[in-house]
Amino acid sequence: MKILVIRLGALGDFVLSFAAFAALRAHHAKDEITLLTTAPFAELAQRAPWFDRVLVDSRPPAWALLRLWRLARQLRGFDFVYDLQTSERTNWYFHLAGRPPWSGIAPGCSAPHANPERDRMHTLERQHEQLTMAGIRDFPPVDLAWLGQCAVPAELPSRFALLVPGASAHRPAKRWPAQHYGVLARDLLAAGLTPVVLGSAAEAPLARYILAACPEAVDLTGRTDLFQIAALARKAAVAVGNDTGPMHLIASMGCPTVVLFSAASDPALTAPRGPNGAWPVVLRAADLSALPPERVAAAALQAHTNPPLPAGDADAAYHSA
Repeated sequence: MKILVIRLGALGDFVLSFAAFAALRAHHAKDEITLLTTAPFAELAQRAPWFDRVLVDSRPPAWALLRLWRLARQLRGFDFVYDLQTSERTNWYFHLAGRPPWSGIAPGCSAPHANPERDRMHTLERQHEQLTMAGIRDFPPVDLAWLGQCAVPAELPSRFALLVPGASAHRPAKRWPAQHYGVLARDLLAAGLTPVVLGSAAEAPLARYILAACPEAVDLTGRTDLFQIAALARKAAVAVGNDTGPMHLIASMGCPTVVLFSAASDPALTAPRGPNGAWPVVLRAADLSALPPERVAAAALQAHTNPPLPAGDADAAYHSA
């Protein structure tokens, strides 16, 4: 059979789909699986063991008729489609594809995720239930041995903590203040963990705030790709960061993780998850500026010494400010 899987992004959503990808590969072990995704995740998908082919969706607007025709050609010719994006856009893809056998929420599809409470479920459990309703029963552990194999920078000490102070630029409410990260960096250093700051080049100013408070910290902003972040997560003692994509990747590698959530997003729906669904520690405050650094430092040091919470223990992972 020719199988199509649709997962367009963003990074956190893509990482949360690793378990679904592994289940689909196990269920369709002898079939050809193609992933339709967006350009930022194409290389990650190509290196993963779950797909035979990767197609890039340029997300054409409705008026771009030539690009729509090309997208329709990409979507045609499959025996079954698993829509893990389940958006209004991909519901429209169901019709572009010629209405093939389809798992998702497109009206009229053959294997609907028929749970009216699906939008109140965490992504991990929602996709598990969607695939179960489509006839999949085997959900093997997710093997990420292929990820994070590259070397970490030579200047890093043996014991370090990852700090991820950025988040979507258009959602500033999701960012804990950089000055608080500076205080946290000093506290972690005092506990024997060198802070290592991650982020894009655009987040270098946040790193400068942190290094002004803790000159011993290491600034890697603009110097890491997804594979290097995964490698760092394998070796880090703990990671602390905002609700942003890299934290999902870090948690997936089994790194003890503390994630900071404001009222701008709901961890019950979108929190990073670790191997086999383990929960991170989640600190919540309606306004993140009210979350004191000493509280975050204490949570980070506790997470460093305690194992992640298993799947199902979500309530134990949540702590309000």
